[in-house]
Amino acid sequence: MIIFWLIVLIVAIIVEVCTLGLTSIWFAGGALVAILASLLYAPVFLQVILFFVVSFLLLFFTRPVAVRYFNKDRVRTNVESMVGRQAVVTSEIDNIQGTGQVTVGGQEWSARSSVDELRIPVGNVVNIVAVSGVKLIVRVDEQMKKVDPDGLKNHIPEPMSVSQIEELESKSDLKQPE
Repeated sequence: MIIFWLIVLIVAIIVEVCTLGLTSIWFAGGALVAILASLLYAPVFLQVILFFVVSFLLLFFTRPVAVRYFNKDRVRTNVESMVGRQAVVTSEIDNIQGTGQVTVGGQEWSARSSVDELRIPVGNVVNIVAVSGVKLIVRVDEQMKKVDPDGLKNHIPEPMSVSQIEELESKSDLKQPE
């Protein structure tokens, strides 16, 4: 049994070195304890029980700490960074027709609603809840949703230039009594 546990130990270490994902190092610890039990002439069933108990105890108690320290400098990039962000609908999202686009950080993305029956009109602010392939899965941001009494979407104003703002301010100054 010592040879069997040595093979398990070596395979677990090789898998861990290849993946660097904290996937099998816990089983290497269990195999090490099983080797020690085998050296002490423990019965096979006890070696197997020790292997599983030690492996799962290591996994349960040390994995959260190890993940926190090994992944502390990890920065979410590209698509991973999209989930949780807000976007503005630039082309109506309709899952049935397979249409819809949003803008996130100045980039256009294809988008689908998280609810198949829901159509999301242009101008709505949405939250990105997932990514499926190259499409963002979105849900309407309820805090940003503005609905008038008739249930129609309020118009979101287009961005204005400085000269347009000054012109609007000068018109509003003329209308106010002094």
